[in-house]
Amino acid sequence: MTLRLTVSDDVRALAPGFTHVAVEAHGLTNGPSNDGSSALLDEAARRLASRLDGRAPHEEAGMAAWRAAYTAFGAKPSRTRNSAEALARRALTDGGLPRINVLVDVYNAISVAHLIPVGGEDTDRIKGGMRLVRATGQEPFVTVAGGEETVEHPEPGEVVWCDDEGVTCRRWNWRQGVRTRLTEDSVNALFLLEGMGPAAGGAAAAAAAELAESLEKLSPGARITVHDPR
Repeated sequence: MTLRLTVSDDVRALAPGFTHVAVEAHGLTNGPSNDGSSALLDEAARRLASRLDGRAPHEEAGMAAWRAAYTAFGAKPSRTRNSAEALARRALTDGGLPRINVLVDVYNAISVAHLIPVGGEDTDRIKGGMRLVRATGQEPFVTVAGGEETVEHPEPGEVVWCDDEGVTCRRWNWRQGVRTRLTEDSVNALFLLEGMGPAAGGAAAAAAAELAESLEKLSPGARITVHDPR
């Protein structure tokens, strides 16, 4: 794997049911949201509604496992929801899912359709490897508040993804930082599909395979590698 990913022993002890699948992609083509990416989001919302059949997203076993993991490191899961639950709730509203750019739309569609947290990072902006750790509380996290970039810090013990420069995603997969997010200029990316619970590995692998297929259709010639669940 080009970019080294590690999960700390502290996080493994906190959530032994955690697994993740990484999809590496090089030579992608990105741009503004278009009819194709919008159609993927609409179809994902339909698939989610059919899957839930009137139930709330947090009633799914995988989402319940995520809520338990969030509670274990001190977060309030009904207030700071994992990314999949937050997106699913938006998908079921009249406003629907946001349109960001093609690559973000694609991985958001996979997240909603499979009800699994999915994130995307611009690997050209990552410094060193990526680590899933429990924060000290001193790590910098670049975000936007009031339309301006600002630096925050995670709570001590919070589970975060980070690289050599700081936090890339807070509260596991709750909020991504602006430094490494996928923009319309991104050409190389790492997509992380995260699962929690007994069936997490298989679910993440199935979602990763669909993501890779979508990326290949949208970016012919891109080099895409799906790694085994870890």
